[in-house]
Amino acid sequence: MNKTNLMLHSHYDKAHSTGVSLHCHTKYSREFLDFVPYYARMFPIVSTIFNLASNRFEKKNGSPPNFNLGHWEPPLEPLQLIESEAASLELLHLRPIVSITDHDSIEAGLDLHSSGVSQHPISLEWTVPFREAYFHLGIHNLPPLQAKEITNHLLEYTFRNGVESAPNLDDLMSMLNQIPDVLIVLNHPYWDIEMIGQERHDEALGQFNRQYGHYVHAIEVNGFRPWFENQLARELADELDLPMVSGGDRHCLEANSMINVTDATCFSEFVEEVRKDKQSEVLILPVYSQSLTYRQVRSIGQILGHFSEFPVSRRRWSQRVYFDWQDGRGVDSLASRWNGGEPRHYRLAVKAINMLGSPWLATLWNLIDPAMSASTIEKAVQSSNCTETSAGFAMHQPFLESRPDIPIP
Repeated sequence: MNKTNLMLHSHYDKAHSTGVSLHCHTKYSREFLDFVPYYARMFPIVSTIFNLASNRFEKKNGSPPNFNLGHWEPPLEPLQLIESEAASLELLHLRPIVSITDHDSIEAGLDLHSSGVSQHPISLEWTVPFREAYFHLGIHNLPPLQAKEITNHLLEYTFRNGVESAPNLDDLMSMLNQIPDVLIVLNHPYWDIEMIGQERHDEALGQFNRQYGHYVHAIEVNGFRPWFENQLARELADELDLPMVSGGDRHCLEANSMINVTDATCFSEFVEEVRKDKQSEVLILPVYSQSLTYRQVRSIGQILGHFSEFPVSRRRWSQRVYFDWQDGRGVDSLASRWNGGEPRHYRLAVKAINMLGSPWLATLWNLIDPAMSASTIEKAVQSSNCTETSAGFAMHQPFLESRPDIPIP
């Protein structure tokens, strides 16, 4: 029987020596821009500017902007992220181990290892197309000497585009499972990230688990997804008899809101605890109790931030956002199209978003968009401590069931 122990920060007894921070993103992730219309239309000033810009684009190009043709890069370099997570974990008197999982890229881990920072694993968040859906698997702790070769095989499957010679998914999952120090985590399983509709997504998820669930080692409890979704993930862990591990899913400046605590002295020992012993201790940090929408708006403000301490080529947000203007020139950074600066109306929109994400509005956000209060989490944890389940915690019923899906952490 596996056991996942869920703990509130206020109840943490500091009995562990190591903090493991899973699921982080750096500049090597390419993130979709499909969230832009959703958020732009949420706020009056921003929506006005967005509609004017979209109408101007359509008038000039003959069609509305296609946000599926662009991407943005998270602001942090790998070492910056490691330092940020380490600072957060050291405040808890924990020795830090951080697993960076950029989308379909191990460049962050390779950078760190080449710089002599080798205590952190080489990992990635692997995009796995399946039927009409796709799933994200956290592939943690690839062997350094084979990491590039393994990743190439994984990405051949991801980007196969109907190529018959592409690797077989069962073979790839089996290959990963046979590496004893690798940890395979099904990340945010109930997020309809491909936007095909929750029912169709869940149907594909069920089929995926029937075919490949025996290769998965843990299910993620995600720090940037609503709690009702994490509850469904807990039920899935029960069904598959798997432990849960944390996944902060940070993309910006703030440290992960969920971590694992352990006495493992290295990541391989942590993997053994999860894979072999099916044991996991997840610590929920206070930031998770804030309004999720507020946290997401604050993250958008950081995506659109200007950082004078960054390399010159990545200081401005327009240097980190790329878009296809559908004029035959392909994907360019916004800065290259705007000659290094941002138009005045975009600067106004960014100021509005930063104001909405300012700390003094946090209380108001919690009223508008009910947060997972500390007392609610505490009741859930108390319930789990006196209820025997195979996953080790039983949460309350969803309290954000009516909430629309939000496509960006």
